[in-house]
Amino acid sequence: MIEAFRDNGLNTLDHTTEISVSRLETVISSIYYQLNKRLPSTHQISVEQSISLLLNFMIAAYDSEGRGKLTVFSVKAMLATMCGGKMLDKLRYVFSQMSDSNGLMIFSKFDQFLKEVLKLPTAVFEGPSFGYTEHSVRTCFPQQRKIMLNMFLDTMMADPPPQCLVWLPLMHRLAHVENVFHPVECSYCRCESMMGFRYRCQQCHNYQLCQNCFWRGHAGGPHSNQHQMKEHSSWKSPAKKLSHAISKSLGCVPTREPPHPVFPEQPEKPLDLAHIVPPRPLTNMNDTVVSHMSSGVPTPTKRLQYSQDIPSHLADEHALIASYVARLQHCARVLDSPSRLDEEHRLIARYAARLAAEAGNMTRPPTDLSFNFDANKQQRQLIAELENKNREILQEIQRLRLEHEQASQPTPEKAQQNPTLLAELRLLRQRKDELEQRMSALQESRRELMVQLEELMKLLKAQATGSPHTSPTHGGGRPMPMPVRSTSAGSTPTHCPQDSLSGVGGDVQEAFAQGTRRNLRNDLLVAADSITNTMSSLVKELHSG
Repeated sequence: MIEAFRDNGLNTLDHTTEISVSRLETVISSIYYQLNKRLPSTHQISVEQSISLLLNFMIAAYDSEGRGKLTVFSVKAMLATMCGGKMLDKLRYVFSQMSDSNGLMIFSKFDQFLKEVLKLPTAVFEGPSFGYTEHSVRTCFPQQRKIMLNMFLDTMMADPPPQCLVWLPLMHRLAHVENVFHPVECSYCRCESMMGFRYRCQQCHNYQLCQNCFWRGHAGGPHSNQHQMKEHSSWKSPAKKLSHAISKSLGCVPTREPPHPVFPEQPEKPLDLAHIVPPRPLTNMNDTVVSHMSSGVPTPTKRLQYSQDIPSHLADEHALIASYVARLQHCARVLDSPSRLDEEHRLIARYAARLAAEAGNMTRPPTDLSFNFDANKQQRQLIAELENKNREILQEIQRLRLEHEQASQPTPEKAQQNPTLLAELRLLRQRKDELEQRMSALQESRRELMVQLEELMKLLKAQATGSPHTSPTHGGGRPMPMPVRSTSAGSTPTHCPQDSLSGVGGDVQEAFAQGTRRNLRNDLLVAADSITNTMSSLVKELHSG
């Protein structure tokens, strides 16, 4: 959050300065876009929707008159209160905005902070309980005395906190236990588990309520709403409870730590950075770009010629030092954060190490310097090429993934858009129906031929029992039907008749076992072979279709 304030220049503005809604939207946009970059791809948020929701809520809470402007202090107080983070860090930042150079809290600024922060519960219709009054400051600090950082933290983080700020630690606890799981059954709604807070009765044995039932005042059985309840924000197994009880009885439990660390009463004085040398430029061999913004990080804004000879190099270093000191004197409000001092210590150590390294490298010939510049340039080019290849590989992976998903999930609309495919499908279905009809007709013809074969066998059997000279047409009273020779059976079968007519009745096999009437037997074999060939061709057509 502090980084967003610095990026948008809010740290250089006075607290009473008003900013427009468009600039506020820019601040909120930078916050959400930077947050979304740090989140994994599976936890990305809807940036535009989040910006719209927060912006509309801030305008409704702080600009009820519709002026279209908010003060810098209002924006800082609201965003610092609602952002995610530890309550201790938030209170330290708020105190840094309300204290003077000696580390003493300014009561007028604290009163202004209460006015701004108590607009949050008022915006959600909790104004009658937590609205601002003229006596709000006195309820927090009854005695008008010097308030330092540690005393401020003790008051704000006490249990219970000041009446007007009871909702602040509760909001942080709700955010902390939002995803806490309790494998315990609720005694009222009979849910098998709980999420969030868990409330245990101090009088009823093993009577526990989930947060929804407790907040709605539900009670059942011997329990009453007048009983004292204990709030639990975590779950401990019975084994852990037993071990903790034994350790406590034996005196092995360490003493409870204070709610916050003790900070120094007097703030550290700003450092004199007049002798800090900016880092050596890392751009081209002949020019460098170095400047200093409010964040303390050198950024490219000003170009200075860099020569290879030592005298001109030292002159450029002196010019850089002078511009650095002038910029620091111009930005007097840069050191407004406790973490800023640590950053300056790191800068001093880094610049001192760089100066020591440069002192040892002054005797190097110009060829070594140019070689180092060329090596750095090649490394930067190699890094840029690798980044471009990585970006192309990621794009190709995404494209292939989309193609695979589209191919694995064909839609009916795509099939309907291809008339050629539909026409081929209709032709195949029509061909399949024709082949099935032909197969049925051939099956019927085969059945009729088999019936004729049975009748012929009966006639042959009747002739065998009668006169051997009797005509074949004499016994039945009707002409004997003869099978028609098929053109597809031009070759005589070479296998045994019993094998070719294994599925025919016993009369047919008995007739073929006799040695008489060779012509009739050959005709029957040809007819059977014709049926077999026809069925084979039909099966092939079905398989090919």
